[in-house]
Amino acid sequence: MIKLKNVCFNVFDKEANSKKIIIDNFNYQFKKGKITVITGHNGSGKSTLIKLIMGINNISSGNIFFGEKDITNMSVSERANLGLTMAFQQPVRFKGLTVKNLLDVASSNSNKLADACNYLSKVGLCAKQYINREIDNTLSGGELKRIELALALAKGGEVYLFDEPEAGIDLWSFDELINIFKSLKGKTVIIVSHQKKILEIADEIVLFNGKTVTSGKRDEMLGKLTNLVCDKLSEVKYE
Repeated sequence: MIKLKNVCFNVFDKEANSKKIIIDNFNYQFKKGKITVITGHNGSGKSTLIKLIMGINNISSGNIFFGEKDITNMSVSERANLGLTMAFQQPVRFKGLTVKNLLDVASSNSNKLADACNYLSKVGLCAKQYINREIDNTLSGGELKRIELALALAKGGEVYLFDEPEAGIDLWSFDELINIFKSLKGKTVIIVSHQKKILEIADEIVLFNGKTVTSGKRDEMLGKLTNLVCDKLSEVKYE
């Protein structure tokens, strides 16, 4: 479904006055209808990778394919229209817009109240309390994260990209988050995460550090990951 061929991403390091390689000649194919979790050290380029897939950042060289279609030079909106949907690690606030407004924008139509409430209930929010709330500073980080997940569900699509979706989600709501991913069965789901519970629902796990990659089926890859402390991947080792 999503194929990356010889993808490189470089930035200019002003302090060193030289090019810094973030992602180097990355090749991978994310399988259609599967949940793939990308994990690895902080700063290894995981979040950058899914931003490249969504078109938020432009690759320095290489190609990205959606099915057989080369989407390398397509804009974010063009990729979204094809069926790519992304939820950010740090959701954006939209002062002056209500949750209902954004749900309508995400789904490209005016949702019936029952439909809007359904999206919110799926992410553990009381629709009555949130449907007319503004997306402003009165919302906590956890509330914003849930609303963003509801927006992703409202938009729909064939490929879902989640950047550390557990950020801001309290421990007691974690099962709801897992259920959201399970509800996307049949879709191509790509998640950046360190969390053990999310790793355990993956069909495939990618151990990524920007330059080399080790990947495989969940059970095989979980056996290669060590030092899982407090359900977070604090260190990655190879067998």
